[in-house]
Amino acid sequence: MIDFLRRSLIYRCPVASFKPLDQRAYTITQRRWSGRSSERPPLTDADIAHNLSGYQQQVTPFIDFTRADLRFNGEWLNKVSLPELVGILAHVPVSMTLQRDDFRNRLAAGDGLSVAEFVYSVVMALDSVAIDADVELGGIDQLLNLQMCRKVMEIREQTPEVIITTPLIEGTDGTGAKMSKSKGNYVGLSSSPDEIFGRVMSIPDHLIEPYLKQLTEWTDEEIAAVTARVADGTAHPMAVKRILAGEVTATLHGLEAAEVARAEFAARFSKRTFGEAQNLPAISLKEHAETSLVTLLTQVLGFAPSNSAARRVAAQNGLRLIAETVDGEQHTTQLDQDATQQPLSVLVSEADVDGEVTFYLKAGRKIARIDK
Repeated sequence: MIDFLRRSLIYRCPVASFKPLDQRAYTITQRRWSGRSSERPPLTDADIAHNLSGYQQQVTPFIDFTRADLRFNGEWLNKVSLPELVGILAHVPVSMTLQRDDFRNRLAAGDGLSVAEFVYSVVMALDSVAIDADVELGGIDQLLNLQMCRKVMEIREQTPEVIITTPLIEGTDGTGAKMSKSKGNYVGLSSSPDEIFGRVMSIPDHLIEPYLKQLTEWTDEEIAAVTARVADGTAHPMAVKRILAGEVTATLHGLEAAEVARAEFAARFSKRTFGEAQNLPAISLKEHAETSLVTLLTQVLGFAPSNSAARRVAAQNGLRLIAETVDGEQHTTQLDQDATQQPLSVLVSEADVDGEVTFYLKAGRKIARIDK
């Protein structure tokens, strides 16, 4: 049982690595309630279909779908009658829903709380009823929802499921906010090996210990030993991050891909010789001579989501034009916000570098080669 729990909670999320105890069918459901301070906007059928399209692919490294049963709750929710729902609601105390801090805070502030939000957890509990769940995993922010599942199962005269909650993963930016795609502080399960390795390497040092606990199978004793060495200076944080990044990448893409990603990261950032990097995106100076830098960053390379984001990178001294000689010597030109409006040819011509060089454009941690 201990081995099962360790493997099932590798990523500390509801759809983490899952190894069934026997050959029975298990159902994987996704819970969509995050404790927001306002009502979640309704999704269209197209939104739902788009969101679902990649879920199975993302969790395939952790779940054996030859032994797991993927279900869609419309299968049973579309058949729930009003008398059935009212009959369940008649046995659910209002106090259960009002235990939510966000609901109480909104009501205290005079903000609205719709009936749909109020009964959401009851409707969600019908998933557990429909599949007669034995065990359900969820983030700690789902605790009250999962308790409602147990309550509704009792009302329906079923044995209440066992619930297991896991800590939320803090985002890679280290601000204390949970990992979230909308905040951009996440490691994408379907991202490339290079992207995953680089994102884990970018975390602040104080996240090393929680990430080792949440994203690896290291024992508590092993984690305590390595964090003690980091604290006393006998182990460098970057060295530990390389191990951590390698393990996360290997889990998602395999050991070989993780080794390549580690070598690529070293070529880009540790050795600082970009010519050794194999997978850098490239832009043609001839083709984009008159293209402004901001357009290159946003539309051609996709290094920034908007013009304002590109200028923000420049304002934070994260935008550079780097000329690298054949022997690896680098000459860096810091690019300010005004430079983002300049054509690429002008920026390259203004770089005061002699001899044969290759130019690279660096925006934050993203790098592109400029081919002549």
